[in-house]
Amino acid sequence: ELHWTQRKLWAKLEGIYKTIVMMELPDVVGLAEVENKYVLRSLCQGTPLSQVPYRYVHYDSPDRRGIDVALIYRQDRFTVTGSRTVNLSDSAAGFYTRDILVVEGTTVNGDTVCLLLNHWPSKRGGDEAEVHRLRVADTLRRLMVELHAEHPGAAVIAMGDMNATADEAPIAQGMGFGNDSINPDGIRNLTLRLPKDWGSHKYQGVWDYLDQMYLLAGDRWLVGDLKLMRFDHLLIEESRNTGQRPRRTNVGPRYEGGISDHLPLRLRLKTK
Repeated sequence: ELHWTQRKLWAKLEGIYKTIVMMELPDVVGLAEVENKYVLRSLCQGTPLSQVPYRYVHYDSPDRRGIDVALIYRQDRFTVTGSRTVNLSDSAAGFYTRDILVVEGTTVNGDTVCLLLNHWPSKRGGDEAEVHRLRVADTLRRLMVELHAEHPGAAVIAMGDMNATADEAPIAQGMGFGNDSINPDGIRNLTLRLPKDWGSHKYQGVWDYLDQMYLLAGDRWLVGDLKLMRFDHLLIEESRNTGQRPRRTNVGPRYEGGISDHLPLRLRLKTK
């Protein structure tokens, strides 16, 4: 429907690899709206990223649009020890969405890190959708607590497009944050550290953070920083509102040539 061509694919791959390089080649990169393993293989092996030992973890999910979450990781910096998906769909209710991708691994220092990659369902569907969104949030919360109990010294990190802001029910109630940055389980919403005059997504002229990162870890783990990456090639001047917005791949049927309608976040963690 959107008239994809090889030229458009390689333009998008080039923009993504350029972004990853400008983010200083992170040890791990979480990706959303991934169609299949071919595009991940093309990113890791068919672009200049092939000079860095990036590998990927991907599973097909029941999402009706055929999009999934995935992880690419530097094999020289992070060793994957296990991966699985957690189903969030409800076939009896005719509700299908992306799975949570869980990846466990160790760093070059021998520290255990558990990563949970998310792309939560949108608000489309009203009250019925909100029930599913709350259930998805509660599932993530329980997963983080379970992983931390299984790996007491690990850093458990959840990331992704939550399709909700910090004051909305899936985050405030489902994740249990209320109005706080730390929930009763000790999970921290790191996104609240980011500047309020920007966001990872812009809707009707207003910036907000639909993309979030949560951390459950002991005092040995320190947050170096969390940054919103606002590179020029990711942005475009708005025609209807003042300022900039993310440069999308498509605006409706019109090809805009960008990477995403979301901006990436970069987290640095260190240990004492």
